[in-house]
Amino acid sequence: MSDNEEKKGWFRRLKDGLTRSSSAISTGITDIFTKRKLDDDVLEELEELLITSDLGVTTAARITANIAKTRYNKEVEPDEIRAALADEIAAILEPVAQPFELQETRKPHVVLVVGVNGSGKTTTIGKLARQYREQGKKVVLAAGDTFRAAAVEQLQIWGERTGCDVVTTKVGGDAAGLAYSALEKARAENADLLLIDTAGRLQNKTDLMAELEKILRVIKKLDPDAPHSCLLVLDATTGQNALSQVEIFGKVGNVTGLVMTKLDGTARGGVLVAIADKFGLPVHAIGVGEGVEDLQPFTAKQFADALSGVNSNN
Repeated sequence: MSDNEEKKGWFRRLKDGLTRSSSAISTGITDIFTKRKLDDDVLEELEELLITSDLGVTTAARITANIAKTRYNKEVEPDEIRAALADEIAAILEPVAQPFELQETRKPHVVLVVGVNGSGKTTTIGKLARQYREQGKKVVLAAGDTFRAAAVEQLQIWGERTGCDVVTTKVGGDAAGLAYSALEKARAENADLLLIDTAGRLQNKTDLMAELEKILRVIKKLDPDAPHSCLLVLDATTGQNALSQVEIFGKVGNVTGLVMTKLDGTARGGVLVAIADKFGLPVHAIGVGEGVEDLQPFTAKQFADALSGVNSNN
């Protein structure tokens, strides 16, 4: 398959995955702009549509104002507005669309993966492990969500599938001690990448944050620069709640990049635009399905076009 065919194939999957998010925006634009001038009332309706599509109040207001600059009081077609919206969204997303890069100088590159329970952390780790194994890299996995036996079992299954060693401890065991052991093992085996799963119990933020701080403190004893990356996995179906998760985990984990999952199961995909606009954190990858191939590097224009209901081959 050529690169161009692969890109088209992914765009189709992305577009299909974002159908619920894009149909609300696209249909709303058609309803608002059929045979109407872009006046204050129409602008207000457009802004409300973007807010209800989870783009956030500030972002929606700025996008609407930008669209109005050259079109105010003119008759505009729905397709023109969709294209303009896609351009505005792409402009917000371009600076944050940064694929995750394995730092070859690190042996291993230590990645702490954080996020609330159910966000897709463990699956994301498995998919990343698969991708790097296919590139011939040695990967070690650490089952640091020690309070959930299911999370440990899930990571062990991914380990078997991908041929990666998985470091575990007893249920309820010390996650920081496990992370330390995993880093020792990864170093001894000259691994390229160490992916550390973590707990995500947001209902007791104090315990969760204390545990994350302890993990960070302990692994720095072996490598003062570790973790070299901290990936926050966000579930798109949580909508605006994802913003508070970025704030909470960012305070403790020094989050370096984001992965957004479950974009295929929600009409709230617009929240990624709000997050990019507010925090400016790199968005490394997005997921639109359960398959390994459904976690892909994030590209701004493709996402903006798919969300806005614009056809694209880019």
